Amino acid sequence: MEVFNEAVEYLQGYGIPVVEDDQLDLEDVFDGECDNGFLSAVDSPFSPVRTESADFGDGLSEGDPEKMLERRALVLKSILSSEQQYLSELEAMLMPMKALKATACTSQPVLTNQQIRTVFFQAPELLALHREFHEGLHERLQQGDPNQGVGDLFQKVVNQLGVYRGFIDNYESAIATVRKCTQTDDRFKTLAENMMSSKDGSNCRTKYTLEALLYKPLDRVTKTTLVLHDLLKHTPEDHPDRPLLQEALRISSSFLSGVNEEVPHKKSAVTISKGTIRQLVKDGFLVDLSDGTRNLRHVFLFTDLILCAKLKAGRQPQYRFVWCLPLPGLSLIPGPACQLPPDTQCRMDQMKQKAFRLRQEIQLQRKGSRVLSSRTIDRARKKLLDCELWILSHSPSLPLELHSRCGKSHTVLLSSLYELSEWRDNVERLRGESCERVSPDLLNLTNSCFKLRTTHHPPLYSTLEDSSDLGLCGTLCVVIHRATQLQQPEIDLSIFLEVDSFGYFENKAQTRVLVGDLTPSWEEEFSLQVDGAHDLRLLCVQQPGREDSWTEDRVLGKTTVQLDAKTLLNKWKRSVVSLHQIELSLSLKYTEHSLQPPGIPSTQSSEVFNIHIETVAEREGVLVPHIVRFCAEEVERRGLEEVGIYRISGVATEVQALRTAFNTNLRDALVRLKAVDVNAVSGTLKLYLRELPEPLLPPQYFQALAAALVIADPLEKEHRLVSVLQSLPGVNRNTFLFLLEHLRRVSQNQEVNKMTAQNLATVFGPSLLRPPEEPLGDSGLCVDISQEIVVQVQVVLCYLQCINLPAPQIKLQIHSAELEEMTQQEP
Repeated sequence: MEVFNEAVEYLQGYGIPVVEDDQLDLEDVFDGECDNGFLSAVDSPFSPVRTESADFGDGLSEGDPEKMLERRALVLKSILSSEQQYLSELEAMLMPMKALKATACTSQPVLTNQQIRTVFFQAPELLALHREFHEGLHERLQQGDPNQGVGDLFQKVVNQLGVYRGFIDNYESAIATVRKCTQTDDRFKTLAENMMSSKDGSNCRTKYTLEALLYKPLDRVTKTTLVLHDLLKHTPEDHPDRPLLQEALRISSSFLSGVNEEVPHKKSAVTISKGTIRQLVKDGFLVDLSDGTRNLRHVFLFTDLILCAKLKAGRQPQYRFVWCLPLPGLSLIPGPACQLPPDTQCRMDQMKQKAFRLRQEIQLQRKGSRVLSSRTIDRARKKLLDCELWILSHSPSLPLELHSRCGKSHTVLLSSLYELSEWRDNVERLRGESCERVSPDLLNLTNSCFKLRTTHHPPLYSTLEDSSDLGLCGTLCVVIHRATQLQQPEIDLSIFLEVDSFGYFENKAQTRVLVGDLTPSWEEEFSLQVDGAHDLRLLCVQQPGREDSWTEDRVLGKTTVQLDAKTLLNKWKRSVVSLHQIELSLSLKYTEHSLQPPGIPSTQSSEVFNIHIETVAEREGVLVPHIVRFCAEEVERRGLEEVGIYRISGVATEVQALRTAFNTNLRDALVRLKAVDVNAVSGTLKLYLRELPEPLLPPQYFQALAAALVIADPLEKEHRLVSVLQSLPGVNRNTFLFLLEHLRRVSQNQEVNKMTAQNLATVFGPSLLRPPEEPLGDSGLCVDISQEIVVQVQVVLCYLQCINLPAPQIKLQIHSAELEEMTQQEP
């Protein structure tokens, strides 16, 4: 206990509140140790319905005026008690002022008159202001009338906030004077470190430092705005106090906003020894992965260290230390995306469905479409908070490993590549600038995080205040056109898209990978189902090539596009955005409509194997099915120099796992593609083409293709083959052209992979072309099995050797009128 008491005195010396012993065992807000596996919404500091403090939650219906007046009375009693405590602290701060003034005229003054004026500037005026307010409030509450007005008292206080302005402007000078005199005069040091104040008007005395007491008025400015907000929330609409309180809140909020804008650096800095300033650079809620357990934590990045803390509930929520790593020598290692176990994934789908229904219920209440009791709304918000926190803890899948040179390691999980890039870039920048500093006082630093934080709560819908701007709800169409200003042409480049849902970025998409072009043109369209979307994040990502020593994706540039429903509603808007040095052109359109709950299986099958290719392409909204495109691109990324690629079979279990993934979950399939052996990828593509109910080159074209082979004139033969190709259905034609381009790139590396055009035609011919099962009749071309194989191989080989084939179209063309409109809008 002696060590604890010393720490308490030290922290109080810097004005940082410390919990009492009986508060240290409160349930960890983020551990989620409730019996039902969820975080208790009542205990959470993010809960809108906590009842430990004066904030009793949102949304009392106008039909409960008596209940609102009861709660208003409780809020006023809480304000009166807080004022009493604040007066005690101001009196304790001013108590030595007269004695110090008396010594200033002696031969051995403790402080000079100028130093006294600096230290206690505007403090007597603050005491007089709040003493008058306390007396007036106490007198009116004594009357016991629930309709008693107090708005004029609050207006009088906020109209004199200029007193606080003078105190705040002088605060740094006062603190500097106190610290200087503490170091030079032992008498003042003893006085400044042993100031006493009564607690809650009782005989119990609390020990403070002068610095701690000088900080109290700064803290009071924020509390004034908060208590006005609480009081207004529990004041009925027809109460005569309401317009007075609204005006008082407006004045107080405006004053507080002005103070925060003028001194942003004061909020994000902590003074450490030798005058060094430890600056807060970034903070946010991340998932800390420890021994396989996920815990939602608040992570703070300072200029010389990274600190992880957990928030403890209570009357005064505060942070508890978890771990800390110094930036000098820190190594960052991004890992492969984590996959949830099947049972957890099933529960994730259930949670998303439940959260969706609860949000719909609350939104209907907000819009006035449904009138529900306050108890029903409170219960819905509690359940929603439980669901959202569980989802937020279990959905992040991008790991970032942190390794210090002292041997300590920690892993955090992030939900978005954009956030991962932000944290990584900031850490790497600061790691290069950081030098060895004194060991941090972790108790002091952790407790100061509550004041320094810039992110006050995770991205939860249940924490949003009532707002008419709930973001985009419906379908967001995004067309990625092309990029310019690239510095290196020989790179594998793609564009990643991330759209938020009430601040949480989970909706993602990715363009195909393009190689070796200074102005890559994708012309890909994405239709994203959005709910509560406000921002679109775009990242230009370079994937590792065959000759690169690094293995993880690199973000070359990123940006955020704000989504304005009025601008995008039912019409295309084309623009150019900057991703660092890269210029990217894109088009956006938003269609508003109601959504189905997430995670509910579609009535339409999602399988792709043994399904007609037109059906798969139509479902996906493309002209080349995803499985063909992604398998080919992965082979080009890793397998162009693989000996016997497409000839050597992959491991059967891996091929079947990919088959199952493509049939059930495309996102899971894309993750697996990067993890399995490249021969399993090529084997999956061959399996898909082989299992098509109708081959890519339909049987009714077999006769025409066979007849083209016997034409002696090469130009005439190529013309006939191209003519047949043009007559194929759109999906078949474009998929076949895409496949031919891919196989040409494979054969261009034949000196290494030993796969010539002849070899590739031999592998793919029987899968791409088959004769009709029915007899062709007298006019048909009769062939035996050996001739059939020759035709299959020679057709594919001839197409591989053609030089005048059209380029494949990957995505469906946007309607011509819209395309023309977008072209006219191009900058």
